Amino acid sequence: MPIYDKSPRPQEFAAVDLGSNSFHMVIARVVDGAMQIIGRLKQRVHLADGLGADNKLSEEAMERGLSCLSLFAERLQGFSPSSVCIVGTHTLRQAQNAADFLKRAEKVIPYPIEIISGNEEARLIFMGVEHTQPEKGRKLVIDIGGGSTELVIGENFEPRLVESRRMGCVSFAQLYFPGGVINKENFQRARMAAAQKLETLTWQYRIQGWNVAMALPVRLRPLMKFSWRWVRKMASLRRSASIN
Repeated sequence: MPIYDKSPRPQEFAAVDLGSNSFHMVIARVVDGAMQIIGRLKQRVHLADGLGADNKLSEEAMERGLSCLSLFAERLQGFSPSSVCIVGTHTLRQAQNAADFLKRAEKVIPYPIEIISGNEEARLIFMGVEHTQPEKGRKLVIDIGGGSTELVIGENFEPRLVESRRMGCVSFAQLYFPGGVINKENFQRARMAAAQKLETLTWQYRIQGWNVAMALPVRLRPLMKFSWRWVRKMASLRRSASIN
C-alpha cells in the first residue's frame, strides 16, 4: 500500500473527484496567493455503467475504480492527509454498496474519501468559482457530470439557489441513446426529459436572474470543488502561525 512521509510540501494540494464517468485528480500549489495547477490525471472508469437495477456497483466497476485509485496513490506519495481532498459524487451516492467500495479503497489509497450530497457538490463548485474566476456580479454556474447536473445562482460568495438534478451524460446516454445511436427521435426524447426535470425550478432561477452564466470545464472540476477549502485552510494555518 502506498504510504506518505512527513516531508513538507508547503502550499501544495491534491483534489480528487470520483465521478460517474471519470475519476479526476488535480495537483496544485499556491503561488503568491493564487492556485497554480502543476499536474493532472484523468481516467475513465465508467462507474455508472456498473450500477445495476438493484443500485449496486458490479465487481467489474469496483475493480476499475480501485485500479484508478491505485494509480493516483502512486502520484500522491509524500502528501499528508490534510493536503488531499477526495470526494465521491452521484454514482457513489446512489450505490447501496458504496461502503464496500470505500472499505476496499482504504487499502489502496491512504486518504479519506467523502461522499457528498448533490447540493453540497453544487455549493462547493460555486465557492470554487468565486475563489478562482475574475467575473463579478451574480453568476449562474452549471456543472454537467456523468450522473447529475448541478445548478447554482449566487453572488459575493453567497449561493442563493442550489439544485442538483439526476441528469448526466452517462445516465442520459443509457436511457435515451441506447447503443450510442444519436438521431432526431432520441434527441427529442432526451430534450423533453431534461426540460421536465428542470421545469419545477425554472421560474425560481428566472426571478433571481444572473449577470453571467458559466459552464464548468471538466478539467477544472476538482480544483473548483476544493479551492475554497484550501483558502480557508491556509488562512487557518496563517492564524496559527501568527499566534505561535
